[in-house]
Amino acid sequence: MAWRIDYAPVPYEAAVAAMEAQVAAIRAGTAPELIWLLQHPPLYTAGTSAREADLRDPDRFPVYKAGRGGQYTYHGPGQRVAYVMLDLSRRDRDLRGFVCAVEQWVIDTLARFNVTAERRQGRVGVWVDRHRQDPAQPAGREDKIAAIGVRVRHWVTFHGMSLNVDCDLDHYGGIVPCGIAEHGVTSLWDLGLTPTMADVDAALRDTAGALGRPATCAALPVAT
Repeated sequence: MAWRIDYAPVPYEAAVAAMEAQVAAIRAGTAPELIWLLQHPPLYTAGTSAREADLRDPDRFPVYKAGRGGQYTYHGPGQRVAYVMLDLSRRDRDLRGFVCAVEQWVIDTLARFNVTAERRQGRVGVWVDRHRQDPAQPAGREDKIAAIGVRVRHWVTFHGMSLNVDCDLDHYGGIVPCGIAEHGVTSLWDLGLTPTMADVDAALRDTAGALGRPATCAALPVAT
């Protein structure tokens, strides 16, 4: 498996075109599997389940149809996006298991920063119980720290997840993130932690073994 890491923001359309080409080459056997860590300029993406009413401010940032599972999400500087291009034909052909493995990858990564992140039945993404993380926070407050949405073509995965490191959380105000209005969003810096993007990248690389261990969890959106 190869890794690519970009620190300067990558335009969304260019990233999608590069993913499409990589997925085709992986399928043809002419390129290695790839995990691509990057950032985007500020923008919103609409997954296959996006509802028009959840786009609260369509003029704030560019909006792209992503083709991945899920609803609306935000991408921007200070957020680590991981595009995961793996051939599930070389593993278990288990789409839900793969999505769950991506979740576990995020959970394991956040544990490196002493953040207890969790899944929630019926909710997309990876969540932080703010009261458990900081008893000064009100009981019952839960914020999303990572969004997940994947697509699979001929058993090769693409798109992936986005983890909030030090992004402007006010930018989420233009959408209902993943269609969930009753909970908020957070980031590592919002939690009082100050890792660099390179620190997060190192943790993601160290914990990527989770991607090879499909597990059972609540179903998350997968677009085929």
